[in-house]
Amino acid sequence: MAAETTSTSPTIDPYQFLPFSRSPDGTVTRNNNIIFLKPIAGEDLDPRVFFKDVPINSSNNTWIRIFLPREAIDSSSTRKLPLIVYYHGGGFVLGSVNDSIFHEFCSNVALEYPAVVVSVQYRLAPEYRLPAAYDDSMEALNWIKTTQDELLTKHADFSSCFLMGPSAGANLAYHIGLRVAAQVEDLLPFKIKGLILQQPFIGGVKRTESELRLMNNQNFPVCLCDLIWELSLPHGADRDHEYCNLTMGGGSDLLDRIKQHGWKVLITATTGDPMIDRQIEMVKMMEQKGLQVKSHFDEGGYHGIDLREPEKRTAIPVIMKDFVTSAMAQQ
Repeated sequence: MAAETTSTSPTIDPYQFLPFSRSPDGTVTRNNNIIFLKPIAGEDLDPRVFFKDVPINSSNNTWIRIFLPREAIDSSSTRKLPLIVYYHGGGFVLGSVNDSIFHEFCSNVALEYPAVVVSVQYRLAPEYRLPAAYDDSMEALNWIKTTQDELLTKHADFSSCFLMGPSAGANLAYHIGLRVAAQVEDLLPFKIKGLILQQPFIGGVKRTESELRLMNNQNFPVCLCDLIWELSLPHGADRDHEYCNLTMGGGSDLLDRIKQHGWKVLITATTGDPMIDRQIEMVKMMEQKGLQVKSHFDEGGYHGIDLREPEKRTAIPVIMKDFVTSAMAQQ
């Protein structure tokens, strides 16, 4: 799908993309009777991959789903697999570990790398605004660090861990990476080797050229980005908050720690994504800090194509697998 040139004035109602409605008093209500993402069903399950759900915090209704190849369970080999912690997308307001697109992606990663994949269910906005999702994601890492679950202790290499996610999940992986970089010793034996960020969901108040050019992109219009940030950022915050605009706050200084720890970073995106200019800026910011960052930008496409039409980005699985392999080989 080629990148499109559109009017620089918003002409789309963002609420048509989300199961929310706004009342005259400005409050927003979730329409729970509207299903935007398909839950996983029996016919979607790959019999070659075993998965198990584990509760993390019953008060917050957070949990994880562990994936690993059945061959690893049945094998007598003592070789452990890299551990990939996955954060689903959905703009912080949608999505579940149980949605078919995220379940199938994690299942494929577990089988093809091979790897142990832990997919994290975090609280959603606007009911639970940021930093709730970040806090839940860190709580999940601390659970992994101390777990006695045999699927992880027996099969996962805690010294070869990666944080991965698409869109808002990439934003989560980035910000959790910053948090971990500031307290690496506290998470031992959990050691991160790299971050895998697919089409990171980021923003800012001042419009970029790509946002203006793709203002009314039919797949992910800029007004939808604005609404999602309005629903997910802390009350009173604008899009220059550090959760959204990566050039704000202390994140840049924490990148120095990521460099010191020797982590590698992979960022993939498409030129048809309104956020492409910001994603390119993200890469440049990391390069200027001296990080080991690899980027891959496809022409055209749109935000979310990795999950909705993965067959159109056939190079991405190979790039990701090569990235994991090279990061694991690095001491």
